[in-house]
Amino acid sequence: MTAREIVHTFYDEIWNRQDFAAIPRLCHEDLEFRGSLGEERRGLEGFESYVRSVATALGDYRCDIEDLVVEESKAFARVHFSGVHRGHLLGHPATHKRVAWAGAALFTIERDRIKSAWVLGDLHGLVRQLSQDR
Repeated sequence: MTAREIVHTFYDEIWNRQDFAAIPRLCHEDLEFRGSLGEERRGLEGFESYVRSVATALGDYRCDIEDLVVEESKAFARVHFSGVHRGHLLGHPATHKRVAWAGAALFTIERDRIKSAWVLGDLHGLVRQLSQDR
């Protein structure tokens, strides 16, 4: 699988479908991960717990790649994140509103699996949406 295919599959299977069985197939066991919500996790179990916590807080969660640039073992994606705020998130109780924010992710691919993923999300914009009409 190419780096481009790995990144697309990462978002489609793990995040959009919540197929946790895909995690060890796509990610190194010592994965270094920083999510768009600012949390850092290491290893497959730590990453899976992050995915589950996001999916619990945001129903119908989606990650849609808007741009993807790949060069050798590096990939950079501009991503649109969205979901329905159904659980505690960033200090805010559920609002049941649809929220969306932009993000940028830098991936390092090693031996056909993701070695590291560093994601920066527009937390200011997300918190503004969670705080409206409260």
